[in-house]
This record gives sequence, C-alpha cells and structure tokens, in this order.
Amino acid sequence: MQAIMETLFHTAYLGTVLVLGLVMMAKSKGRPYYKWFGIMALTLGFGDAFHLIPRIIALTGTGLESHAAALGFGKFVTSITMTLFYLILYALWKMRFKIKTGRLAEAAIWGLATLRIALCFFPQNRWFLYEGSPSWAIYRNIPFAIIGIIMIVLWYRSGVRNNDINAKKIALAILLSFGFYIPVVLWAQVHMIIGMLMIPKTLAYVWIVFIGFGEFRKVQSQK
Repeated sequence: MQAIMETLFHTAYLGTVLVLGLVMMAKSKGRPYYKWFGIMALTLGFGDAFHLIPRIIALTGTGLESHAAALGFGKFVTSITMTLFYLILYALWKMRFKIKTGRLAEAAIWGLATLRIALCFFPQNRWFLYEGSPSWAIYRNIPFAIIGIIMIVLWYRSGVRNNDINAKKIALAILLSFGFYIPVVLWAQVHMIIGMLMIPKTLAYVWIVFIGFGEFRKVQSQK
C-alpha cells in the first residue's frame, strides 16, 4: 500500500510542478518574473526527481536499503537544488517589489547559500549509506533554515506594506514547509512516522507554484 500511495503522490507532484513550470517559462514572453517563476518550479521538480524516482523504484522493487546509494545521491542533489530554489525565490522577491538590497543583505543570502552547498559536499554526511549522519543533517540545514526565515520575513513584510495577499501566502507557505521539514531533520531517523511530514511539506511548495501560476494565468487572460 505504501508503495502504491507514494508512487501516485510523487508522480502527481513531479508532473504538476514540471508542467506548470514549463508552461510559465515557455509562455512568459516579455515577462521575466514569470519566466523565472517557471525556472524555479522546474528547479524544484527536477531536483526532487533525483530523489523521488529512485525512491519509487526502491519501494516497488527490493526496498529502500538496497537502493541506499541512489537515494543518497538524490538527497544530495535535492539539497543543492532546494538552495537554488530559494536563491531564485529571493530574486523573485526583488523583481516583484522592485527592491535593490544592500551589499550586506546580498552577502548574507549568498553567503548562507554557499555555506549550505559547501556543507553538503562533506563526506561526513554519509550520503551513500542507508542511515546518513543525523548530526550533519542538522549542520547542513542550519544555514538553510536561516535562509528560510529571511525569506519568510522579506515576503511577509513586503506583502503587508504593499497589501499583496499572494506575497503573504508565499510567506505562509515557506513557514509551513519549514514547520513540517524541521521535525523530519531532527527526529525522522528515531521515529519513522515523522517522515510522513514530508507530504504536507511538499504540498506547501506546490502551493507556491500554484500561486505563481495563478497570477500568470490572470496576466495571460488580460492580453
């Protein structure tokens, strides 16, 4: 049952974000904001595919443990692409509200992203073992969580100042995604059921994509 349900969910998720991303990127002529929103969605989908496709194969085959290397590599790729996702989301925030950030803020975002990616390359993560390093899962997610907090604050404050409901929704979606993700990082290896929180975490990212796509469709209908 788990194999069937996860396969259906992951397939629907990947198909949705990839199709919506492609549509936005392909049809956003003269609208760089939606082009980059599409690229962000594709980054999300393609990155997660490196982990979810091996997971589907493992669940419908010989089990997760026998596919540890492929799953670990997928997690490694996803860790990097999710960092890129937030860098694009940061750029979208600047484009949406026509903001020019100072050097300090820019350095903080890029510095945290660089640190996060660098930490992912350390062999101590034990990516290719069935049970990776719980300690290094926390280390590499500290700068990632800080990036998330910054994004929540930026999108929410700009949403309030500009009476932008969708910006506040994006901030809420980011908050929810980290709210579901952090317990997984901390306790999933101890209590496997906590890993189920990755489903609502994933849906929070789908919500972000749908927010962008909904705005894109509205703009397209006004042409």
